[in-house]
Amino acid sequence: MDLLTLARGPILQWALVIFVVGTVWRLAGILLLRRKPDYTEPRSTHTWRGAAKLIVTRTWSKREFRASTAFGQTIGYVFHIGLAIVVFGFVPHILFIRSLTGLSWPGLPSSVVYVAGALTVAALVAALVRRLSNPVMRLISNADDYFSWAITIAPVITGLLAAAHLGAPYQTLLAIHILSVCLLLAWLPFGKLMHVFLLFIARGTTGALFARKGAST
Repeated sequence: MDLLTLARGPILQWALVIFVVGTVWRLAGILLLRRKPDYTEPRSTHTWRGAAKLIVTRTWSKREFRASTAFGQTIGYVFHIGLAIVVFGFVPHILFIRSLTGLSWPGLPSSVVYVAGALTVAALVAALVRRLSNPVMRLISNADDYFSWAITIAPVITGLLAAAHLGAPYQTLLAIHILSVCLLLAWLPFGKLMHVFLLFIARGTTGALFARKGAST
């Protein structure tokens, strides 16, 4: 069995199993936590409205902090949107998702995806430089931050190299790309990348609690 067959076969299958089981386990562990009863009188019963409001308003910084956070937020949006375009806009990726779920949608032109991939790599590199050059961010960063960064950028770089046929035979590049995706899938439920699923849950829960207490968001 060659490397590409191994990557496409058992390694990818196990990565998907770990991803699904790990994600369900993490979400269930959080959503099924027992809550302590709150006997205080609620200031508002529109907790869903508070949840939705905080999810929306926390997508950008408050006006007082925009000048100091503009660069970080900009590169964050660039690589998140870029990743979304690469993952969900590239036709081979859509075909792969369809093979797993039966879902399909029109793809974007390859040139658009390649530009999005290049911008994603540039933004991720900028994010790493910012983390390393900022004393506070460097102090609070741990191995998870750097490992998650590495396994996020690796599939994008290897995908661009495979598409351009640069550095090695196409089959080898494709195998390395798939292996990097497998590593990302297997790690995602257990590291900080889990914020892909937890972000809106956390913001919504906080917004609902604030609404119940009548706190301003």
